[in-house]
Amino acid sequence: MKTFAIAGCGHLGKIVHKAYISGLLKDYRLIATYSLNAEDAEALTEGTEAKAMPSIDEVISLRPDYIIETASIALLKEFAIKALEKGICIIPLSIGAFADGAFKESALKAAEENGARIYIPSGAVGGFDVLKTISLIAEVNGWDIKAGIHTHKGPNSLRNTPLYADELQGEEKTVFSGSTKEAIALLPTKVNVAVASALATTGPENTSAEITSVPGFIGDDHCITVETEGLKATVDIYSATSDIAAWSVVALMRNLSSSMMFF
Repeated sequence: MKTFAIAGCGHLGKIVHKAYISGLLKDYRLIATYSLNAEDAEALTEGTEAKAMPSIDEVISLRPDYIIETASIALLKEFAIKALEKGICIIPLSIGAFADGAFKESALKAAEENGARIYIPSGAVGGFDVLKTISLIAEVNGWDIKAGIHTHKGPNSLRNTPLYADELQGEEKTVFSGSTKEAIALLPTKVNVAVASALATTGPENTSAEITSVPGFIGDDHCITVETEGLKATVDIYSATSDIAAWSVVALMRNLSSSMMFF
């Protein structure tokens, strides 16, 4: 039986915990939780044999098979390489961290040298299988390839960001157009899905990102397109809440332990 820990015990971490105590992760054993808020970490041990750990380093010392990150780019960058160097696989939701080329290369090196893996869940998007396949075909044949993501959001989700303005409450407007690397630098907690799509296609520097604010819009609509010679794929996913991101972690873990795996 594989063991895992949850790093980040807010709303998304609670969903993973709920799935676990509901029996949806019967091939795993939760052994540790960690959060900057000790009470949140303690709450996620309920109904389990897991321990709430006072630091992420102590989580690593338990050597779980997987650490699931549901907190922030900062936390992921704090522990990912140390965990990978111990042979611990990571399942991160703060995928925007990998827009940092130096961090990505260090993480990949640590994983390769220590037999660990970085599992990127689909989060609030999907279709990574076809995105990767088309990108591979283009690379092998030396074809040009274009990839991008266009996200529609409500203006309230942009509050307290550089993109927000009161006028957005009354008019639809494209508030960002650039690369996914530029997008994550500007909105470190808002466009992890854009970076995930970029990692599956042409990279954060070369994958375009566009964000349109729509008055009264609830949730996010992500439309990802990848196109090369004779091939085009469009993946469009709407979600009213962020819950799908945590459930994608549960689906990934079930896939990893299944006798039939879907890619």
